Amino acid sequence: MKKTLFILFIFIASCGYKPIYLNNNLKNIEYNKINIDGEIEISKKIINSLSLREDTSNKQLSDLTLSSSFKVEEIAKNSKGQTETYRSSIVVSVKIIDDQKIIKDKIFSDDFTYNKKNNKFELTEYQEYVKNQLVNRIIEDLILFLSM
Repeated sequence: MKKTLFILFIFIASCGYKPIYLNNNLKNIEYNKINIDGEIEISKKIINSLSLREDTSNKQLSDLTLSSSFKVEEIAKNSKGQTETYRSSIVVSVKIIDDQKIIKDKIFSDDFTYNKKNNKFELTEYQEYVKNQLVNRIIEDLILFLSM
């Protein structure tokens, strides 16, 4: 048993394993300018969650452009014409620009389909919850994108 644990420890310790989401360099990312387009609430949540900052005094830094959109679609209706199923979708486009050249760019999208709720207040609250969850999933993807 001790030999097995010792061998396992050697392989894990020497393989270079590090957790993906534990990237300390991501917390210190600064950009010359951060441009926001589309849904401002979504973009600001992304910027705050990733702790992105502007430093206009340093012209050697890149510019970051975030463009986001949120849409709720009616997917299915019943025989009376009432909506039964909805789909919420978020699309976020990220571009890192340095000297008018695009260094990195990627489009992140995620959607979620759900049934209607009993009343409009519950539906509105649930749609806001779904929106926040979709933004959080895109933030996780952005962490991977920016850390590379």
